Amino acid sequence: MELRRLAWAGLEIKVVGMTAVIDFVEDFAHLHGGGEPPEGEIPPPPPPGSVDVALLTHMHSDHADVAALERALGADAPVLRPAPATGSGEEVAFVEGTEAALARSSLATKVVDPWETREVGPFEVTAVPAVDGFGDPQVSWVVAAEGRRILHAGDTLFHGWWWQVASRCGPFDVAFLPAGGAIVDLAPRQPPSPLPAGMGPREAAVAAKLLGADLVVPIHYGPLHETPNYVQADDPAGSLEVAARELGVNARALRPGESLSI
Repeated sequence: MELRRLAWAGLEIKVVGMTAVIDFVEDFAHLHGGGEPPEGEIPPPPPPGSVDVALLTHMHSDHADVAALERALGADAPVLRPAPATGSGEEVAFVEGTEAALARSSLATKVVDPWETREVGPFEVTAVPAVDGFGDPQVSWVVAAEGRRILHAGDTLFHGWWWQVASRCGPFDVAFLPAGGAIVDLAPRQPPSPLPAGMGPREAAVAAKLLGADLVVPIHYGPLHETPNYVQADDPAGSLEVAARELGVNARALRPGESLSI
């Protein structure tokens, strides 16, 4: 299994000539005022038409890029996703743009409920419970192939399902866990919470310990999302490595575009 970190929370997985992506996004202009993204933060995307299955942890625009998926996916390649959000007005403000773009697209989307498993080529993918920091539906993804197994946890909060995920879906060779721990102040969710909207470094290290993962890799952090209303933890990757070491967990940060073979 060849694993390549993409931008932000994105991940590319290659096995026996087939490719899966999780939370693949190319367009981050809305996150930094329409300017150019920082150098090195957007690695080369998969070649057009080369992706066999796409997984979305949730519908926020920094995790779901419909135009990028349309370019990358091959004909009839499925897009597996959690159930749509329900509500009106500000209740669905963070997901309505992505949902509208998906509805206009030709992508073959399929809802996968927590603990449900799908097979696509060599990939066995299972949606497992996760908790979105703003109340929007989210899952994490377990991907197994060729005797290897990983977990990708989007930008979930810390929760109490880690033990069940470990017992039902483990063991894990690698857990890709959010570590940014951002404090967020955005108009659709007021008053703002002073608590992080996703896991920080210490929480990611503890989650990796509870999951029994051989290795934890931090995701969902860095300069793509540095704004005054999105304040991340100090040195998420370095802090995760320190916290993981204290718990006896192996940790490794991957630069965007860097690969890992397991």
